[in-house]
Amino acid sequence: MAALLKGTPVAKAITAELVERAQKLESLGVVPTLAIVRVGEREDDLSYERGALKRCEKVGISCCRYLLPADVSQEELLRVVAEVNEDPSIHGCLIFRPLPAHLKEDMVAAALLPKKDVDSMTSASLLSTLSGLGAGYAPCTAEAVQAILDHYGIDLDGANVVVVGRSLVIGKPVASMLLARNATVTTCHTHTRDLADVCRRADVVVAAAGHARTLGADAVRPGQTIIDVGINWDAQAKKLVGDVDFEAVEPLVDAVTPVPGGVGAVTTAILARHVICAAEEACEHVVRTMQ
Repeated sequence: MAALLKGTPVAKAITAELVERAQKLESLGVVPTLAIVRVGEREDDLSYERGALKRCEKVGISCCRYLLPADVSQEELLRVVAEVNEDPSIHGCLIFRPLPAHLKEDMVAAALLPKKDVDSMTSASLLSTLSGLGAGYAPCTAEAVQAILDHYGIDLDGANVVVVGRSLVIGKPVASMLLARNATVTTCHTHTRDLADVCRRADVVVAAAGHARTLGADAVRPGQTIIDVGINWDAQAKKLVGDVDFEAVEPLVDAVTPVPGGVGAVTTAILARHVICAAEEACEHVVRTMQ
């Protein structure tokens, strides 16, 4: 049986460190604050929002929510983003995506200040993640993958890593981040020929295809570490499942993240870390301008 790489111990370790940093900021008169902008009431957004609010409360981060109807106009949403940008007490902003089809997400991303973009929505943050240069924060889920690997001591230096997925939210950023850690990274997707064979040759597989049970027993082998980023609702089984067929894969590999309880459990802790970092940066900027 595989070792389960559970997210809760990772999130707890990150949270403990952040509590100390939040207390230090408070001693300086700074309350780290996150703005949550949600359009509509998608169930996955609501679930993540509940988790984010609980995590922020544990850390000592204040939250303000901008809850907009699903039919909100582009102008009103941009007005809210401008309000967040102009409020010096707000250090980070999380805008739930995808936005409804009638809204232009690229315009919203362009309007948000990169220094307040704590989930890599802006081009500046994404460029920073892919290039390793400049300001900005990596996508929370992509960074959560790296945090789990680090916490459980999975050596990435020289490791053969396969990332299944090429989105700008997960696939491409996590591939770039692991490459920066000296892993040899192959990016695949659902159109990759002989996908199972490519995955079997990897030391570490990051499954972020966005489709339930994309990888089965034929895609794994003993000795591997499997990080399952997927969160999919199985209507027939009436439960959340990953992009990996857990029941088929778990007896074969060395280590695997469960779904739920794996990567998702760490994502809110990374979000909180980004807010604390943004608050610290804002505090340092104030000190520099006063000198």
